[in-house]
Amino acid sequence: MSERDRLDIMLAKIEDIEYFIAQKDGKIVEALHDRILKPAIRMQLIALSEDFTRLAQDGAYHILVHFNPDDIKGLNAVRNFIAHDYDSVDDEILEVVLRKHLPILKEQIIQAQTMKKS
Repeated sequence: MSERDRLDIMLAKIEDIEYFIAQKDGKIVEALHDRILKPAIRMQLIALSEDFTRLAQDGAYHILVHFNPDDIKGLNAVRNFIAHDYDSVDDEILEVVLRKHLPILKEQIIQAQTMKKS
């Protein structure tokens, strides 16, 4: 898979999360209380974290420089909580990730895509 394709897939995962939240009129807390949407959101967060891991494993540091390492570490921490202790993941933590960090990651992906086109 090309780096461009990976960035496109990562952006699509964020847009999927945005779509899930839109099903509750953009209300993140309500989406996290929905028994169908919450697992879907969690799975996309796990997959997004794993995409960042693959970029690092592939040595795509010229792409990773577009991202704040703390944001990636935070996403990995959330991924680990979800993957290893699924039921006890605090919805407030997920809400912060969705409200604050996901839009930042989305913008950084778009910037990385723009730089990749150059």
